[in-house]
Amino acid sequence: MAVMMGLERLVVTLKSKIRSLKTKKLYDKIEKSESMRFEIRSRKARKLIEKTLKTADSPKRLRP
Repeated sequence: MAVMMGLERLVVTLKSKIRSLKTKKLYDKIEKSESMRFEIRSRKARKLIEKTLKTADSPKRLRP
């Protein structure tokens, strides 16, 4: 009985792996241009500044 359950589990695992291989869509990776890199850095910087200002303006924190 235990062998049967183990075999059944193996079959289910194999089926799901085969299904995932079939549905995987291949695509070409786009190389980032200099302007894209600049935009990503700008967004990260803006988020960091926003987070820093939010923390600094928060009245919850007591500074010694």
